[in-house]
Amino acid sequence: MSILINKDTKVITQGITGKTGQFHTRMCREYANGKEAFVAGVNPKRAGEDFEGVPIYGSVKDAKAETGATVSVIYVPPAGAAAAIWEAVEADLDLAICITEGIPVRDMLEVRNKMKAKEAAGGKKTLLLGPNCPGLITPDEIKIGIMPGHIHRKGRIGIVSRSGTLTYEAVAQVTELGLGQSSAVGIGGDPINGLKHIDVMKLFNDDPDTDAVIMIGEIGGPDEVEAARWVKDNMKKPVVGFIAGVTAPPGKRMGHAGALISGGADTADAKLEVMEACGILTTRNPSEMGKLLKSVL
Repeated sequence: MSILINKDTKVITQGITGKTGQFHTRMCREYANGKEAFVAGVNPKRAGEDFEGVPIYGSVKDAKAETGATVSVIYVPPAGAAAAIWEAVEADLDLAICITEGIPVRDMLEVRNKMKAKEAAGGKKTLLLGPNCPGLITPDEIKIGIMPGHIHRKGRIGIVSRSGTLTYEAVAQVTELGLGQSSAVGIGGDPINGLKHIDVMKLFNDDPDTDAVIMIGEIGGPDEVEAARWVKDNMKKPVVGFIAGVTAPPGKRMGHAGALISGGADTADAKLEVMEACGILTTRNPSEMGKLLKSVL
């Protein structure tokens, strides 16, 4: 078992003919059950062609109708990425995973509002992961995104993170300790994104094959605090936490567009305080995440 995706998931690549889309589709197909999982690509100008045996369709709707795919991964350049997300939503997919970095905030605002309106009108809810995220993986079954497959190992630890590289860091530590992961999810570092920490924590809490979770956050925004408060009241499993940006000066933006301290409650120290008060074991040293986790099992 896993959350969101498993070996039977069927995936569409939006932007399959671009350099990034080609490279990562190839890598994902070489991992575990990827050959069976990646069933279609989308490029309106290249419908009827194929990429290394993967058929290309003119739209997400067509690709879904022909292959039965329920998930898409988006490697479309920033200017067209929000429209690509909306196309996946309009096709009623279960999940859209947007890897693209640098999508204009206004574009994301529009898509989010359209998604909310569609849902309010009784339409199907499509979950969005990202944008500006590495994707997600269920080790030994399927990876969708840009993470290095070889550091993952099947196990019972859930990992959720705003930072791609810190996801890999936590994964590598957990693998080295012989524990392995149930699923690892990168939610992305943009200010307007889809699934939040709290959404992924709920999924891990309900997943019978996850025993504990590492939650990795960053400065900026209220997400980690909201997740921590939910964990305190609802989580049945141990959680270990880390917040990147302890040394960031106020008012400075760090890497991710969402990692901008605004008012004080969104500094690393403030978040760590709330997390600790909510019963989450935290560390200020990212190299200690795995050891801390092992101590609570």
